[in-house]
Amino acid sequence: MVRSVLEEMRIRSLGVIDDAVVELSPGFTAVTGETGAGKTMVVTSLGLLLGGRADPALVRIGAKSAVVEGRIGVPAGAPAALRAEEAGAELDDGTLLISRTVSAEGRSRAHLGGRSVPVGMLSELADELVAVHGQTDQQGLLRPARQREALDRYAGGAVTGPLAKYTAAYRRLRAVSTELDELTTRARERAQEADLLRFGLNEIAGVEPRAGEDAELAAEAERLGHAEALASAASVAHAALAGNPEDPEGVDATTLVAGAGRALDAVRSHDPALAALADRMGEISILLGDVAGELAGYADNLDADPLRLAAVEERRAALTALTRKYGASIDAVLAWAEDGASRLIELDGDDDRIGELAAERDALRGELSGLAQALTDARTEAAARFAEAVTEELASLAMPHARVSFDIRQSEDPEGVEVGGRAVAYGPSGVDEVELLLAPHPGAPPRPIAKGASGGELSRVMLAVEVVFAGTDPVPTYLFDEVDAGVGGKAAVEIGRRLAKLAKTAQVVVVTHLPQVAAFADRQLLVEKTNDGSVTRSGVTVLEGEDRVRELSRMLAGQEDSQTARAHAEELLATARADG
Repeated sequence: MVRSVLEEMRIRSLGVIDDAVVELSPGFTAVTGETGAGKTMVVTSLGLLLGGRADPALVRIGAKSAVVEGRIGVPAGAPAALRAEEAGAELDDGTLLISRTVSAEGRSRAHLGGRSVPVGMLSELADELVAVHGQTDQQGLLRPARQREALDRYAGGAVTGPLAKYTAAYRRLRAVSTELDELTTRARERAQEADLLRFGLNEIAGVEPRAGEDAELAAEAERLGHAEALASAASVAHAALAGNPEDPEGVDATTLVAGAGRALDAVRSHDPALAALADRMGEISILLGDVAGELAGYADNLDADPLRLAAVEERRAALTALTRKYGASIDAVLAWAEDGASRLIELDGDDDRIGELAAERDALRGELSGLAQALTDARTEAAARFAEAVTEELASLAMPHARVSFDIRQSEDPEGVEVGGRAVAYGPSGVDEVELLLAPHPGAPPRPIAKGASGGELSRVMLAVEVVFAGTDPVPTYLFDEVDAGVGGKAAVEIGRRLAKLAKTAQVVVVTHLPQVAAFADRQLLVEKTNDGSVTRSGVTVLEGEDRVRELSRMLAGQEDSQTARAHAEELLATARADG
């Protein structure tokens, strides 16, 4: 499986380091050097890259700022790559560049993939990239939530199976509960809305409006209100066109046009142009006759009944009462009524829906209770196996009397789900609160690992935990500082052996002063100061062959050229190679 790898760090003007490059192995890298040479600056530098607190006191005296740059190989699609891309960072052929600048005045800047980002963004990526274990900087498995996740992965299918079912049921329960709460808490509002809808629908039904009726009645009212004027105008127009029976000598348009037509017809055969005009004159005569007839019919049929006008106005008033409340026109009122009827059916069905949701909620809570109990049982069984394995590891790491255990507990909650006869709080991962405990010696009460061990012991505990969890925890890089504090001899060899074992599934970086640990590294880096007390670019070197034997000899006896120390160093390297 391709995993993220911290490939290189460049450190400038940080503490005793002037300008140095740290090239790391994808497996096990040991960082060694004299006390005070600047080994811990490797840990400090990585902490800055991971969003740690910027202390201006870290800036080298005389420098304006300290800069740490890191190059991390990140597989496409990895959580860290996706999160970085969301922040606008660019990956260069699978490589993510991170930089952190701390000014002597205390200002801090962060860049991710060429993009300026808040320092908090680096902290978010830290969980996906590196777990740091040291006296002053503990991350990863020290958080109870991470401990529960790691225990679940360690348990395997015994937990992942019921957990997937539990999570699905939990999400459905949340959705059902949300809908149910909304329906029940808004019962009064829904009842008021239903009453208003019923009133409006009954009012509209009582009037029984027709589509377009308001426009039709407006036109009729306008006609009835001017009936006398309309009749008079029609009569005058009719007389002008067809003549007035009471005035037989009067001249009308129909008579005049007919005379003009007869005059043209008499000579139309002599000129086609005049014949065409005669035809048009005939058409005019016919049109005049038609209009005159329609005017006569209009005047005869015009209803000037004041009772009809009163009825029209009364009906219009009823329709206007509707348009004032429910729409700008009767068509809009009818559309409101259609929507209101649908909404009323929905509201009237809410009581039935509340009953259905309540029944589903109770069934889901019962299902969650059973799945939660299965999760607790599986975690308890896996925790016992885990604790035994870690305790065995600690016996080989100079902590023979230490005992590790898990505290798996639940919190009482009257609104929770029932598990084991108790109502307990529940969440998306079950009902269990999981915490890793340590009893460092017989008679000591088990305490959370962050409180139950000294700095050096804590690093060894975390090493044992990481070895047992190897392959289950997603963090691809581990940095151990002071993991070998207070141990030596055989215990130191065992620490080196276990770090090498962990490096088979993850990248491991260790700051150490023990040759027994350094001998097991795939790559050993030596940090050296120059004569002026600084660490320059050439001050961090990769040791190979004779140079590595000399450094191990120095670490063993304080004398690089001691034949006895050289023999022991070569023996350590041979032992490490044999284990590999």
